[in-house]
Amino acid sequence: MSLNEAETRAELIDPALEKSGWGKENSKIRRAYSITAGRILGGGKRGKIAEADYILEFNGMRIAVVEAKKEDLHYTEGMAQAIEYARKLGIPFAFTTNGRKIRQIDLQSGQQKDLEEFPRPKELHDLLNEDSNSWRDEFRSVPYENKGQSMRYFAEMAVERALDSIANGENRILLNLATGTGKTRIAFHIAWKLFQTRWTVKGDKKRRPRILFLADRNFLANHAYNEFSVFSDDERARISPKSISKRGTVPTNASIFFTIFQTFLSGTSGNTNFGQYPSDFFDLIIVDECHRGGANDESQWRTILEYFSSAVQIGMTATPRRTDNIDTYAYFGEPKFTYKLKDGIEDGFLTPYKVRKYSTNIDRYVYSPDDDVIEGQIEKEEEYSGSDWNTKIEIRQREEYLVDLFLKNILPNEKTIIFCANQTHAAVIRDIINQKGLSTNPTYCVRVTANDLEIGEDYLRQFQDNEKSIPTILTTSKKLSTGLDARNVRHIVILRPVNSIVEFKQIIGRGTRLFEGKDFFTIHDFFDATNNFYDPEWDGDPIAPIDPGPPNTPTGGGGVGGGSPRPEKIVVRLSSGRELTFQSMTEKLFYSVDGKVMTLAEFIESLFGHLEMPDLFRDEEQLRQIWSTPTTRRELLKRLEEGGFAAKQLVDIQEMIEARDSDLFDVLEYVKFNLKPIRRTSRAKVSRSFFAKDLTTQQLEFVDFLAQQYVLAGVEILEESKLETLLKIKYKTPLEGVELLGGVEIARQLFFDFQKNLYKHRDEYISA
Repeated sequence: MSLNEAETRAELIDPALEKSGWGKENSKIRRAYSITAGRILGGGKRGKIAEADYILEFNGMRIAVVEAKKEDLHYTEGMAQAIEYARKLGIPFAFTTNGRKIRQIDLQSGQQKDLEEFPRPKELHDLLNEDSNSWRDEFRSVPYENKGQSMRYFAEMAVERALDSIANGENRILLNLATGTGKTRIAFHIAWKLFQTRWTVKGDKKRRPRILFLADRNFLANHAYNEFSVFSDDERARISPKSISKRGTVPTNASIFFTIFQTFLSGTSGNTNFGQYPSDFFDLIIVDECHRGGANDESQWRTILEYFSSAVQIGMTATPRRTDNIDTYAYFGEPKFTYKLKDGIEDGFLTPYKVRKYSTNIDRYVYSPDDDVIEGQIEKEEEYSGSDWNTKIEIRQREEYLVDLFLKNILPNEKTIIFCANQTHAAVIRDIINQKGLSTNPTYCVRVTANDLEIGEDYLRQFQDNEKSIPTILTTSKKLSTGLDARNVRHIVILRPVNSIVEFKQIIGRGTRLFEGKDFFTIHDFFDATNNFYDPEWDGDPIAPIDPGPPNTPTGGGGVGGGSPRPEKIVVRLSSGRELTFQSMTEKLFYSVDGKVMTLAEFIESLFGHLEMPDLFRDEEQLRQIWSTPTTRRELLKRLEEGGFAAKQLVDIQEMIEARDSDLFDVLEYVKFNLKPIRRTSRAKVSRSFFAKDLTTQQLEFVDFLAQQYVLAGVEILEESKLETLLKIKYKTPLEGVELLGGVEIARQLFFDFQKNLYKHRDEYISA
């Protein structure tokens, strides 16, 4: 009988590796090497894990992947898997074998050849033709100090790339890793290897290196100090205003120093604290969250880095190159290693997320003579919305309403972070939540902002403690958008605009850390911040959005086209010195094309009259045909906008008729034909069912992906110009997506057919 795979490894492959000298001669065999943990699927289940049968190391360098197959399979059966693992791990060689014959693949040259036995360790290494570099070899020879925890593959790669760069004499290094993937731990391992080899900038080995960990938040510096706990207390020094005041000077008798920019920039008698050190005092500076300004040409922080210019400086960030952090990349250069949020979620090292988007009928406000302005000057015809809330205008009852909305979707004991417009707004939201009486503990919800100083830091430590349930909810503005290591965060609430994808990624990163029993976290979005998902640079897809249930469509009420909705009267009062009485959203004001101010009822009546124009569409069937094609849909929306009915105003009607989970198409059908709106989830499901049964697996997956994106973002994501963006989101590159789908024309046809199916005749829809 032939040997199974386990027997093949034990009886054929292990002896063959040992015969070739692996496991000795400065080499190591790592068996059953875990690569990924498997994507979190929910219900305690995970996707398929990736595990290499063997990783071969020589002089501390991972040099080859060996994929084993059982004896009676062809020896190249595992070739694709071996190549995939080698590429993922950044390893130059891959082998596939059934124990009898061996195929060697050189990933650098692409050459393949068959072997009767494995090459010896030094023989394989010599094929790399690496230049001689004593520091690189010393760094590799130092084992990782894992403190009882195994190193994830990408962390090893990041450490190796950084140390190789140092060995090559580079002094500005950038590492780009998603939030929650352990950047501080990676920094520790870099420092550990430098410390053990006695590396210094001057290379004399007379002393241990002096290393500075530079952050912009005290809790980040404290976290790093604790992460470096393998170093003794004598080897570590926390530089703080209190410690400087106690000593009368900055500490110098340590090897690893931790501080924040603000402490270094402060001082007495016009002298900075960092200026007390000689400019060549530090050998290495690690700049945590460096995108936040540490390398910005206009920032004072830059003066610290320039003062210690002789030191090797490593920047660590979680963001890609963008216009709002381009100075970071100009200063440090292109990343030596990148590990994206999407990679972390797919590998199972980060938690997936769901999205719940909210739109309300009080997201915009225009002054009415019935309103009572208690304090301040209000622009009579200005519309207040978006970033105006809680900066230009405050409506206390609006904030109470928004809090009620998301609290309905949060269990009282689930840890939550709420991002507010500013520190005052964060205090208002904190007070509203505590007044709701969800807990008798006065610190159930607390504010953590720059103004909260030490008490805020204490709240933060308690929140991070997974053994403690109080505080449960934190409100903040900017302070917690980076660096917070709280693993059991279940909800992120966005109560302000987030127009920067850099900041958005940081905010989302507050929920991605793993925790037992945490299958996903939820983003509660009140300001369309999740539109950042459709930026071409975004690299992670949300899992299916939450279905909020069937819409509650108002009926009756008189008026045209099925009647204008009449929500209940809402009285809005302002705290913080401003109060408004907002009579009813029925009285919300709109602007016509000629500048006339109209109530909602007048606006809907005007829209109904405009839709009567025969040159727009003759009947419901023609409306479906027009809306089913991006070009004609865009033209219709353009003509409606020219008539005074912009898309954002159609969205207002969509909110009024409780159809925010439907389509703008449903708004037109509701107003013109008195037809009940259909949810996007239902439309997407029906569209999928109408596709031919002979589509390939990849094509069906793309259709399902389109359905998911449509449900999440609405019809705007189906514009023809968004096809390339969608391909980028779904696949590594649009080219790869096109190839998997069978060509450009097939990809386009799937995109257009999906839309046609969305708007089939209602009778077909119901029968489906």
